[in-house]
Amino acid sequence: MIDIKHVSVRINHKPVLTNINLHIPSGKVTALLGPNGAGKSTLLKSLSQEVQLDAGNIALNDRPVQDFDRLELAKHLAVLPQHASLTFPFAVHEVVAMGLYPLTLSNKQGMELVDEQLNRLALTSLKYRSYPTLSGGEKQRVQLARVLTQLQQAQRPPILLLDEPTSALDLAQQHRVLSLAKELAHQHNYAVVVVLHDLNQASRYADNLVILERGQIVSQGTARTTLTLQTIKQVWQYEPQIVNAPGCETPLLF
Repeated sequence: MIDIKHVSVRINHKPVLTNINLHIPSGKVTALLGPNGAGKSTLLKSLSQEVQLDAGNIALNDRPVQDFDRLELAKHLAVLPQHASLTFPFAVHEVVAMGLYPLTLSNKQGMELVDEQLNRLALTSLKYRSYPTLSGGEKQRVQLARVLTQLQQAQRPPILLLDEPTSALDLAQQHRVLSLAKELAHQHNYAVVVVLHDLNQASRYADNLVILERGQIVSQGTARTTLTLQTIKQVWQYEPQIVNAPGCETPLLF
């Protein structure tokens, strides 16, 4: 689905990513992990062409990403940033409706799609609320509803990029959003790429884990193969307790 080959990025002449090689399949959740400054968000921005590559290339379905026109790319790739700055007093449903921009729908079809996404994210009761009055977690869910709306006319498996989507959410909403990400991947063939800091959440919800350190990939694979004591000590300078609980498919870290 996404092929990243020999990608390097420098920002202000400083190496941020170095020789990244990665295949991200559709139908899976891929988590990007690592300490602050490891290059996780920069890698995400590389996929959406928000930062310029110094070397290497990125292809979507065997097609270089730069060959897509912006409207076509917007129907197939959407980004939920860590922070979305919007201060104008739009109503919640109007913010979600911004995701209709690349789509070809009648007004009625568009409003039905907006209502569907509001219901999916448990936002129906907030439909007419002014967006700036919402809590940080509510705003994050509204923005997720917007980007899911944007991908509804994808002609190929869509790509959903999530940059720390649970950072402003309470515990229940964190699991709601990550469960939805997993559902989109497994049941609707999305390629979901998510930046996370919580290793247990990554272990539970991601199919593939990619651990970065100082702009390089140090480990990738399943939770059991990547979240080892040695790797965690090396990357995070922390020695956890790793528990393989009965009936639990993935390790728990304390």
